[in-house]
Amino acid sequence: MNESFKALSDPTRRAIIKLLRDKDRTAGEIAEHFQMTKPSISHHLNALKAAKLILDERQGQNIMYSLNTTVVQEVMGWFMDIIKKGEDET
Repeated sequence: MNESFKALSDPTRRAIIKLLRDKDRTAGEIAEHFQMTKPSISHHLNALKAAKLILDERQGQNIMYSLNTTVVQEVMGWFMDIIKKGEDET
């Protein structure tokens, strides 16, 4: 889970997560939403993949990136436990 939090600490990576929430996209489609080099986008995608927050799948000549909802739900569950515990103490 530490890798997930580390990956989510970056605003660009959080923005990529939001993009993938809507639909699966190629790296080029993701890059269109940012003013940075493609190698920089690739770096962010690799960090998100290492944290298992996104998945990649080759489709012909393209690699499609998608949100790994299982891991995202796990992270959200952790946050919800913290919130619930805080509410229980008040």
